[in-house]
Amino acid sequence: MKPEDFDVFAVLLKQRSGLVLTREKAYLLESRLMPVARKNNIATLEGMALALRDKRDEPLMAAVTEAMTTNESCFFRDQKPFVYFQKVLLPQLLQTRAAKKQIRIWSAAVSSGQEAYSLAMICAEEAVKLQGWTVDILGTDLSHDMVERAKSGIYTQFEVQRGLPIKMLVKYFQQLGNDRWQIKEQLRQSVEFRTGNLMQDFGAIGTFDIVYCRNVLIYFDAPTKTRVLDALSKVLVQDGALLLGRGETVLGLCDHFKPGSENGTFIHAATA
Repeated sequence: MKPEDFDVFAVLLKQRSGLVLTREKAYLLESRLMPVARKNNIATLEGMALALRDKRDEPLMAAVTEAMTTNESCFFRDQKPFVYFQKVLLPQLLQTRAAKKQIRIWSAAVSSGQEAYSLAMICAEEAVKLQGWTVDILGTDLSHDMVERAKSGIYTQFEVQRGLPIKMLVKYFQQLGNDRWQIKEQLRQSVEFRTGNLMQDFGAIGTFDIVYCRNVLIYFDAPTKTRVLDALSKVLVQDGALLLGRGETVLGLCDHFKPGSENGTFIHAATA
């Protein structure tokens, strides 16, 4: 692939998703984008780059961005962020939000929905403590296909076996055929999914007590990380909490946060 063609894809992805595509990852272009090219009757990646140069084909630009965006997720991924929510953050919120009895949680870059549903299952498990409370859980992703899949709440046997305790599967899912399971309707109704891009203004979604933005910043360069973290700070209430993925940090990138109590993995909004 010619350098100028590679640059068309790299610039597009950086602008639309924050993803930094380095030349050693150029092999991903063919494996992920040729299906998009064929669907759009384009014979080669060079032809696709030519079609993208004038930035007028919005559906094609969106399809390329979605195809190149990593959509890896599983239920209760890494466990600790969910234990921390149930054992530390939720009890704190039950005290500090006792007057209004409302909690808002945002799962950013939610992919196919497992993170948001994991949080919803924890809240369902704590239903006695949360009686009379409103818990709003929002999941967003830039991929329309992923959002629609999350809304359906349908997962394969392989997906429900990854991180999901068997008691949760029995309690909150119904089986569809031999190898598919669906989140029961009551739990599906407790989570809202919508398309949303971390690279765009998302202030209209309101403010949140907790934001999960995990395993996303690792794909961004430092200026983009700072931009996203600054934006996230504006939708977190002053004593809210931001939870990042393992290996992700705000240190040296944004001064709106301070390290939390879980070995720096969980970052709380600064109160000053």
